[in-house]
Amino acid sequence: MKMLESSSVPLFSVFILLLILLLIVLLIRKNATAALIWNEIIREKVTNFIMNQSKEQRILNFVLQNAVRGDPCSVLDTIDKYCSQKEWAMNVGDEKGKILDKTVEEANPSVALELGTYCGYSAVRISRLLKAGARLLTVEFNPEFAAIAKQMIEFAGVQDKVKLLEGPSEEIIPQLKKKYEVDTLDFVFLDHWKDRYTPDTILLQECNLLRKGSVLLADNVIFPGAPDFLNYVRKSPHFQCTNYPSHLEYMQVEDAMEKAVFLG
Repeated sequence: MKMLESSSVPLFSVFILLLILLLIVLLIRKNATAALIWNEIIREKVTNFIMNQSKEQRILNFVLQNAVRGDPCSVLDTIDKYCSQKEWAMNVGDEKGKILDKTVEEANPSVALELGTYCGYSAVRISRLLKAGARLLTVEFNPEFAAIAKQMIEFAGVQDKVKLLEGPSEEIIPQLKKKYEVDTLDFVFLDHWKDRYTPDTILLQECNLLRKGSVLLADNVIFPGAPDFLNYVRKSPHFQCTNYPSHLEYMQVEDAMEKAVFLG
């Protein structure tokens, strides 16, 4: 009898653990914040510890092993496959990527700026659509992300169209005219820290980097959200805004992108 009782203890513990995990999964499916905590903090940190490498390095390795060198579309599809099936990551993703594509094609920029390179997904996505002679400047604060993005951009074969600038956006934006020979920007993609959307938009104007017709496209304006930015551009007489409802990358969570055309 004692042996039976002692053996039932671990079985009961396993049952409780499985029940807890089930409840966590159900909570994650119902709650976007819980899902991000699970993916970005718990699951990612454990995997990083076990494999002794970052998620971003794993994404790059998967691309190097499975995508076609010099084929931007193959690189994008491979990243989307990894992030939808293996590990979530904060790329703009395939669904919102179509909105980004359409906006870039309509703007047909000669000079484009991206704030927030991360692993280089959107830099590859934008640059593959640029006309001959056009260029993309992409800004990344995190040195590790910048190193990953540089390899991703080169593997995709778009390095001749992309210049990666490492550092904080508030320092790089004022340098664009003199140091990087930018007259005005035709297209700006905001996908960095959400609390930088508004001050950087103001900074772009103060530095005379926007012309009449310059297009700004901001990601994640609903989740995790950029309410200050939405309030600023929608109330400003200098912008005409369009909202594009969508979903958070690789999740069925409501999100949106906001296009703001500078009116001068």
